[in-house]
Amino acid sequence: HHIDVVFMGIGENGHIAFNDPHEADFHDPKRIKKVALDNVCRNQQVHDGCFRTLDEVPEYAITLTCPTLFSADRIFCVVPSGEKARAVEETVKGPVSEKCPATILRKHPAATMYVDAESGKYIV
Repeated sequence: HHIDVVFMGIGENGHIAFNDPHEADFHDPKRIKKVALDNVCRNQQVHDGCFRTLDEVPEYAITLTCPTLFSADRIFCVVPSGEKARAVEETVKGPVSEKCPATILRKHPAATMYVDAESGKYIV
């Protein structure tokens, strides 16, 4: 089915929806896939309070691929937390690349990113 709206965040490593840099593919033919989570992403799950220890964090996730997310009519990206400030900076200022999957948002005609003072401190 067509996707009208995607609500997302970005990870400390610039991932979107667990499409970590080593898994992201802007031309992925799949809509959904199993991905291996890198250590930055897994540690973020502990930092965010989703899990108490790294040992509790799954090593894999099921996610929508980058093209599936990008196919939405509107994308709203909300990024609180100073731990994500460098990823926000890379998203806004770095080259569009799978090395920081969130950079693809700059190519979407109707994507909006909301940051707080801490997560946006390097882009002002």
